[in-house]
Amino acid sequence: MPQVGDKVQVITKKSTEEGILMPSSNENVTIIKLDTGYNVGFKKEDIKEVKLIKEKTKEQSKPKKEIPKKENLKTISILHCGGTIASKVDYETGAVKAKFSPEELLEMFPELGNLVNLRSKLVANMLSENMRFVHYNIIAKEIEKEIKAGSEGIIITHGTDMLHYTSAALAFVLENLNIPVLLVGAQRSSDRGSSDAFLNLKCAANFIANTDFAEVALCMHNSANDDVCSIIPGVKARKMHSSRRDAFKSINAEPFALIDNDGKIDWLRNDYVKRDGSKKLTLKLFKENLKIGIIKAHPQMFAEEIKAYEKFDGLILEGTGLGHFPVEKYDDHTKENELIFKEIETLAKKIPVVMTTQTIFGGINMNVYSPGRKLQEAGVLGNLLDMTAETALIKLAWLLSNYPKEKIKKLFSQNFRGEISSQRNYQEEFC
Repeated sequence: MPQVGDKVQVITKKSTEEGILMPSSNENVTIIKLDTGYNVGFKKEDIKEVKLIKEKTKEQSKPKKEIPKKENLKTISILHCGGTIASKVDYETGAVKAKFSPEELLEMFPELGNLVNLRSKLVANMLSENMRFVHYNIIAKEIEKEIKAGSEGIIITHGTDMLHYTSAALAFVLENLNIPVLLVGAQRSSDRGSSDAFLNLKCAANFIANTDFAEVALCMHNSANDDVCSIIPGVKARKMHSSRRDAFKSINAEPFALIDNDGKIDWLRNDYVKRDGSKKLTLKLFKENLKIGIIKAHPQMFAEEIKAYEKFDGLILEGTGLGHFPVEKYDDHTKENELIFKEIETLAKKIPVVMTTQTIFGGINMNVYSPGRKLQEAGVLGNLLDMTAETALIKLAWLLSNYPKEKIKKLFSQNFRGEISSQRNYQEEFC
C-alpha cells in the first residue's frame, strides 16, 4: 500500500498521472504532487488503481559543517520573516518546511557561497498579512544587531502579500542607514519548477555584494521571464498581481536598477543613497498601539463609515481620481453626501486625515475640482503628493509615533525617504 511521500501512478477512468503521494484532509480524495510542483486531487470513486513506483527516500540527518569565511567576500545576513522563499516541501506532512541555517541555505542555493559570506537567523515565520507594527520594530532591532555584528548587507525573506508595507515601514524606521536592506519574496514555492525564489535571492546577494547602495528596497522579478530582477524603492513598491512572478512594480518612480542572472547591473537611477561610514544608524520605531484606518471611496457610501474611525489616531482616504470623495449634494438622492462631508470635517479636527488616490499611478491635486477644494478646507491632508495608499498609511503611523501631533500636517508633505516623487502642481495639466 503506497504511503505519503512515495512516488505513485494514479490511474483513473479518464487519465493516468504520476507524482508524489501527499497527505489529504479528505479521506475520499487522493492528492499527488506532480513534477511541475502543482498538487492535483482525485475522487477515490474515480480511481481505478494507485500503483507504487518508488518508495520515499528517508532523509538522514547530516552533521553541520562549519562554513569557512572567505576574506574577499562581503558578509550579509539573511533574516527570515516567513514566506516560501527559503522552504522545501516536507513530504511527511505535506507542509512547506523552512530552511533557515546558513548550511541549509547553501545546500539549497550553493551559488550563494560564491557571492557572499552568509549569516542567517529566523525572526518571525509567519504569513505577512498577520504582521502588526510591533513586528516592524522587531525586524528593525534585528537589523541593528546584525549591523553591529559586522554585517555589510541585509536580506529579509518575507511573504509577498504585505511585503510593500514592511519595506515602507523599514525605510522610515531605519534612519541614517549605511548598508543595503533588500526584501525578497517568492510568488511560487521552491518545489515548483517555475519558482522565482532562487533568482530573487541570488540577485539580491549579487546586488549587495557589488554596489555601494545603502537604502531599503525590494528585489523581485522584473518580468514573467526568469532572468532579471528589479531593485524597487521600498516606499514606492506595490503588489500588482496575485500570482505572477513579476507582481511587484515601482509606482510613480523608476526602479533603482535591473540585475540579471549573471550579476550584470543596469542602473536606471543615480539618486540612490550611497554607503557612508560616518553615518550612525538610529531606529525611529512605531508606537505599537496606534490605530490607523484606511477607507476606499465607493458608490452608496454612508456617513457611519467615516464615523467608525472616530476613536482612531489617523485615517487614510483612498479617494477617486485627483483626490475626491462623495461630499457634495446634487439632488434629493445625494443628501447623504453632506453628512459624509460633515463626518470627515469633524474627524479632521481631531486626527490627521490624508487623501490618496485609488488610481495606481499619478498623484493628488485637490485644487482642480470643487470636492477637492472643499476637502482641503475641511483639513484633509495629502494635496499634490503621489504616495501609494499603503505608503501613506505607514508614513502617517511613523510620523505619529515620532513627532508631536501638531507638526504632522507640515511633516506629511515633507519627503523623508523618497516616498514623494515630485510635488509638481498638477494644476498646469488643466490650464
